[in-house]
Formats: sequence, structure tokens, C-alpha cells
Amino acid sequence: MRLVQFELNNGQRRVGVVQDDLIREVTGCTSVREVALAAIDAGVSLAQQIEALGLGITHDYQALLAECRILPPLDHPDPAHMLISGTGLTHLGSASARDKMHQQAHDDTALTDTMRIFKWGVEGGKPDAGEAGVQPEWFYKGDGSIVVRPGESFPLPPFAEDAGEEPEIGGLYVIGHDRKPYRLGFAVGNEFSDHVMERKNYLYLAHSKLRSCSFGPELRVGDLPRHLSGSSRILRDGQVLWENEFLSGEANMCHSLENLEYHHFKYSQFLRPGDVHVHFFGTATLSFADGVRTRAGDRFEITQSAFGAPLINGIAPVDAVFEPGAVGTL
Repeated sequence: MRLVQFELNNGQRRVGVVQDDLIREVTGCTSVREVALAAIDAGVSLAQQIEALGLGITHDYQALLAECRILPPLDHPDPAHMLISGTGLTHLGSASARDKMHQQAHDDTALTDTMRIFKWGVEGGKPDAGEAGVQPEWFYKGDGSIVVRPGESFPLPPFAEDAGEEPEIGGLYVIGHDRKPYRLGFAVGNEFSDHVMERKNYLYLAHSKLRSCSFGPELRVGDLPRHLSGSSRILRDGQVLWENEFLSGEANMCHSLENLEYHHFKYSQFLRPGDVHVHFFGTATLSFADGVRTRAGDRFEITQSAFGAPLINGIAPVDAVFEPGAVGTL
């Protein structure tokens, strides 16, 4: 089952089930989060809760995409209660891509740390079921306010030095009233980062992640296939500028999903009832590592056939929201 959230012409929200080129409305609900919380309370799966609600009228999926009326497949009415985070150096080949990105940084310590964490993951990132393995690199991305809906452009602030894609799979979660995280499923994501800033010094990684992101358009309910093969490409003026294979799934990772989830949700502040989480699982595919520099007007297309429609976003410059010396005094 694949789900979307979308808007009607009058702006009202709906939840839908994808059926080829059609969307069937889920009866009596306006958000995936509310359906998930109801399923948790009822002790049933998300798919069972949707089946119990039933399906209604149909909509043209391609028209909704073209009109940018498809929303991210999970959100929260208060963006402050939606946490976006991620883990790096989780995929086989990700350390190579990271070192290649940093090869002009002349910071041997950073390169050594990169390979050390990757090696730890290879050796201890897939523990036996119910056991904790080595913890991965972890980063905070932002709250729900940074999420760009499928089809729209990433804002490029004046201080940004790069606008680079990061094709990833994200896990989508809701925290139940019992303070337990429940995984609803997965979505294709673009974790969009500033790689020029990161390359200057590895300690700028935290700054480089404080950008927008996008995920969807569809939420794939259920387990993640062990092997996923898709593509990530950049279009400029209607022509393909760069394209590469995008591999994911545990068969292509040095950490298990269970281990990545444990090392995120082991922190009590991430277990607030009703909150939602989107956690990116990493990638080994970066155009920046191949020397590509994006610019305003470029478009990203990330495709995984198991997730339905591709995730497409552009880049658009925006004005500064804050200037040096602008802090007020009380």
C-alpha cells in the first residue's frame, strides 16, 4: 500500500491510496498522522485502519502532482512537533563518497574519522536482533518548517555556498500515547545539504545540514525491500546534467534499520506522544563528489520504482531572513 496526502481545489486536505494513475480518498480523515494514531489506539496496523475507514472518490494523480497539490506524506499541524534527522556513513560506498568530497580539504584527521566511523559500522552496525550495535553518525536537520512539498523548489539562502542533493530513503514515525515510536513506512527523500561548507571543515557538518529537505510523494507502508536500485539525476535547461544509480536497502548498507532506529529513539526527548519523526538513512550517491555544482533553476529527480512517482524538486534563491547585528535587546 502506498499513501499520499493532498489538497483539494479549495485547500481542504485529504489522505489517499495510490492505485496506478489514480488516488482513492480515504474516508473520514485529513492526515496520515491521525489515521496512524487511531491505528495505534485500536491495536491494528496502518493498512488495517485504512481498510476499516474505506475508500471514496478518485482523483487524477498526475494532475495533483502537476499542480503541486501533493503534500509530504507525513506532517504535524504544529511544525515544531515534527523532527527531521538523519544518519550518515551507513551505506557501502558512503565513506568513499565522503572522502572524495573532502579530498581537497587537506584535513587528514577528518578523513581518518570518516573511515573510522565507517569501519565501525561495517564491523558492528548489524547486531543480532534485540541487541544494540555501534552507533552511527547522527545529525539534526530541522523541524517540520523546513520540509518542501514534492514538486516545489528548495529555498537557497544568501549565505549558502552549495545546493546539493542527497538521495535517501527516510523512515516515517509517529510517537504513540505510550511513548513508543511506531514506524508507518518509508519514503524517498532528498536530504539537500551544503557540501561546500562541509568540505571546508568536517566540524561544519552540523551547519551544512541546516537546509530544507523534501520527501515523498508517497509513503510506502510495510517493510523496506532489502535491495533497492533507483536513480538520482539533475536536469539543467531541460537536459540531463548528471545521473547516477541510487542504491539503498539493508543489502547495500553497513547498518541495519533496527540499529539506526535504536540509536535515534534511545533518547527520551524523542519520545513525546503525538510527535512525528522523519529520519533519513543515508546515501552513497552524491553529484558533488563527481565535481558537479548546482545552481538556481536546476531540478532534482530521485526515482525508486518501489516507491511509485519520483521525487522532483528545484532550486530557487530567497532573501535573507536575518542580518548581522539584528538581535534585539530587552
